[in-house]
Amino acid sequence: MSMENQQDKAKNKLLKKLIPSLMKDGFQQMRMDDIAKFMDVSRATMYKNFSSKEEVIEGVVRIFVDYIEQLEDRTNEDDDRSFGVWFQQLFEQSVSLVGKISDVFLKDLQMVFPELYEVLKTALDKREQQTLKFYQDGKDKGVFNPINEKFILLQDDILLREIMNVKYLLYNQITIQQALNDYYYLKKIQLFKPEKMSLVDDSRIHPVIEHFVEKFNRAL
Repeated sequence: MSMENQQDKAKNKLLKKLIPSLMKDGFQQMRMDDIAKFMDVSRATMYKNFSSKEEVIEGVVRIFVDYIEQLEDRTNEDDDRSFGVWFQQLFEQSVSLVGKISDVFLKDLQMVFPELYEVLKTALDKREQQTLKFYQDGKDKGVFNPINEKFILLQDDILLREIMNVKYLLYNQITIQQALNDYYYLKKIQLFKPEKMSLVDDSRIHPVIEHFVEKFNRAL
């Protein structure tokens, strides 16, 4: 591993420690001392890696954009089985992004660093267009049920935010694992025509959900 890659990895590790606090409270009132505290490092170590708050926030945005861009473009040559794979990749990303990018962070980003906000918004908009095209292609090829694809996106945004809320889980006496499992199967049944269910290998999603459950419980 090159020195540059090692430095990037070290920086990303620090930024990922900071992300939960940024998503909860935003960053407008956050001082560099607070950032060092949330990163669990000394001021000297923090300044060795980041010279300013803007550089910190730019690093966080880059982590999000890099993650979003991991979703590769589908091609017309992909066979029907690719719909099952892409469905699971979208589910994983949707859960991860809902749990990471909060409204309070986006508002602060738009107000304080509008250029970084546009970078993140562009990546999110591209993902939305990819997703809408995916759902439309699935309907055109007879893989998906004829459901309005914009409603599916709206459903992800509203329901995922709700079921990943601790208050909701406690009130309804349901675990995060039950909630994510049920939502995954709800989406699969909702989207795929009965005769196309075999395109989805459910065994591939189980470790993904286990990973989210572990991270969710650790954050409590």
